[in-house]
Amino acid sequence: MRRLASLLAILVLAGAAAAEPPAAVPAVAPDTLLARQAAHDPGLVVLDVRTPAEYAAGHVPGAINVPHDQVAARLAELAPYRDKDLVVYCGTGRRAGLALAVLGEHGFTRLGHLEGDWQAWSAAGRPAERAAPPAPAPAPKP
Repeated sequence: MRRLASLLAILVLAGAAAAEPPAAVPAVAPDTLLARQAAHDPGLVVLDVRTPAEYAAGHVPGAINVPHDQVAARLAELAPYRDKDLVVYCGTGRRAGLALAVLGEHGFTRLGHLEGDWQAWSAAGRPAERAAPPAPAPAPKP
């Protein structure tokens, strides 16, 4: 029984560690991101890893959307950004940490994590774009 409890504790700690952005990924201040966007920096890509519905409700201007649980499956789509500064964010940081870990494991080295994620960005009244919400799935045929 003690072994099971120890194993569960290790798994919980490992899961908590995976939820944080990797330590080597620098935080990118919102003002720094805004300045680079205003300068139309071609070496910058912003990646929103929230759900399509969250993205549609409001996102950092110019951000592309790849939900965190699809990053590994969509690496080919993200490959053109491998040599750019890729700034990742989600709602509060957990999903961004998961996505950043996957990206780092697959050779993306110019990664950054938006400080405060969407929650802080929107709370500060920073610019936001909205998109059409994703289309609902078609109803199954009887």
